[in-house]
Amino acid sequence: MSVYVLRRVLSIVALAIGISILVFLIIRLIPGDPALSLLGTNAGDPALVARLHQQLGLDESMPAQYLRWVGGVLHGDFGYSYGSQQSVGSLLAANFPATLELTVAGLALSLVFGGLIGIVAALRRNRAADTVAMGFALTCMSIPSFWLGLLLILLFAVQIPIFDVVGGTSLKGLVLPAVTLALGSIGFNARFVRSSVINAQQQNHVITAQAKGITGPQVFRRHVLRNALLPILTITGLQVGQLISGVVLVETVFSRPGIGRLLVQSILAKDYLTVQAVVLIIAVFYALTNFVVDLLYPVLDPRVANR
Repeated sequence: MSVYVLRRVLSIVALAIGISILVFLIIRLIPGDPALSLLGTNAGDPALVARLHQQLGLDESMPAQYLRWVGGVLHGDFGYSYGSQQSVGSLLAANFPATLELTVAGLALSLVFGGLIGIVAALRRNRAADTVAMGFALTCMSIPSFWLGLLLILLFAVQIPIFDVVGGTSLKGLVLPAVTLALGSIGFNARFVRSSVINAQQQNHVITAQAKGITGPQVFRRHVLRNALLPILTITGLQVGQLISGVVLVETVFSRPGIGRLLVQSILAKDYLTVQAVVLIIAVFYALTNFVVDLLYPVLDPRVANR
């Protein structure tokens, strides 16, 4: 077990280094001079451009710029946002909790409702309930998030004013963005859970348990559900990445604070230091989520730790 954990820790460290290099290079390879974009109408003054180059470290070599940036990140210094006139770290601290709240709410909805729909469809395989459940799942996967968000705003904020929507950070303001974010994942999870449960039901030990006369609920709880959880755990880590990417659109539609909306605003303002920091945070958060999933594998299947 300790060897398994050590391998995972080393892999996440190597992945974090690779992510930092890619994020740094992608931002630097974008055409144009960031200093000219930040200065705007003052970009015609060579002295101002040179001074900003020095402040941003753009007058140094690429390796020196990378080491300087990574050193700052390791100390919690992501740079200064000239567009917002505050440190990038303070922007992240102000916006990340709202994104984390929305992501966790969306993940909870997708796992609970997607799991329940998938289990019902598997237990009622090739029956009317299965057809209805899979039809609903396909519909959820087919609805664009931006259209669904606007529709929910129209129905539950304009026509029937039940929920706080635009810029809402309360529990009432969280409901519609979370539903919008989670709906596509609910459909995907439902189909995947159905497939996993059906596959687990066809295993030899499950058939043997049924032949011994063990009741259906006991077979499902002791043998089917446990074997179906491992592949479901795998897609949970992948779903986090999908939800974080969807946050960018959902936060923009609902005018909700968060790093997704911050990323869009920073791109439009050409605030490349903030863009760089947000992309890094999103990538590292996704990697850490999958790291946690890897650590949970041996809990469900001890054989994984010996591979």
